[in-house]
Amino acid sequence: MADINMPAGFGGLMRYKEEYKSKLMLKPAHVIGFIIVVVLFVIALNIFFPLA
Repeated sequence: MADINMPAGFGGLMRYKEEYKSKLMLKPAHVIGFIIVVVLFVIALNIFFPLA
């Protein structure tokens, strides 16, 4: 089996705009809270409307 060499990276020379402003700013706590709400909703659906 032959070794496959990947091309060399840019060595950190590429820069992206660091201060990107999004119209929708979410805190990590809000994302975790939303995930918990969705999980609880799915569990409630499985309890009240089982598939089998």
